[in-house]
Amino acid sequence: MKRSTWRALGSLTRPARDERGDVPGWVMITVMSAGLVAAITAVAGPQLQDMLSNALAAVGG
Repeated sequence: MKRSTWRALGSLTRPARDERGDVPGWVMITVMSAGLVAAITAVAGPQLQDMLSNALAAVGG
């Protein structure tokens, strides 16, 4: 293969520097999502548990 072909293939396999992502942003989204799940569970936990129990009882017979 020609040298230019190898360079083109090499540039396709290596990610560009600006494509690494925004790590602090993803950390913030993850922490906020976990907080949201915890808040919903604290508020609606008993109702969700009753719904699940009723659904499993209906499926079980």
